[in-house]
Amino acid sequence: MKLIIAVIQDKDTNRLTDALGGENFKTTKLATTGGFLKEGNTTLMIGCEDEYVDEALNIIRDNCSQREQMVAPISPMGGNADSYIPKPVKVEVGGATVFILPIESFMQF
Repeated sequence: MKLIIAVIQDKDTNRLTDALGGENFKTTKLATTGGFLKEGNTTLMIGCEDEYVDEALNIIRDNCSQREQMVAPISPMGGNADSYIPKPVKVEVGGATVFILPIESFMQF
């Protein structure tokens, strides 16, 4: 048995949980906050048998698209502000960061 931990952008959450539920994958949803853009994201925990891991990964891949987003850069703190350009920049967001862990046992009460 495996535990799949998928960190995804909030915009992809409903689409992904609906797709996983449609294929009988049970998920636990955790609200989390991301690092670089300090935006909300969602962490899904998905328990499944080893033979269904590829299917779950395909569903995640199909429903968590990468896209570009304009972001205002953060001003330098204590650094040299002469080279600071206050223009928004394009960054790639979305997709999924996925961890797959072996599970020794599973209990549901």
